[in-house]
Amino acid sequence: MEVVLAIAIGILTGSGVWLLLRPRTFQLVVGLSLLSYAVNLFIFSIGGLAINKEPILADGVPPDLAHYTDPVPQALVLTAIVISFAMTALLLVIILASRGMTGTDHVDGTEP
Repeated sequence: MEVVLAIAIGILTGSGVWLLLRPRTFQLVVGLSLLSYAVNLFIFSIGGLAINKEPILADGVPPDLAHYTDPVPQALVLTAIVISFAMTALLLVIILASRGMTGTDHVDGTEP
């Protein structure tokens, strides 16, 4: 499972970087979203893949770390999702303003 997750992170990162280098603003937004997904998966994978472990305290389970998942990576991913959503919304507003001022959706503002 770790190999599949590593390959998925690599594909998302490579695709995101490739789209960030494209000249159109829509491709920039999609590339930034793919990169944020890759970072979220990476942060989540740092915590380790825990199967059949409780996420919160439960009755009948000993209160030690061997029986529970680590909540810190989950909290970091949730925070990163909120930040990437706000960043994408801000970027879309900036792109719409730029398109209104220049009349084109190219990153540098000129047609090739």
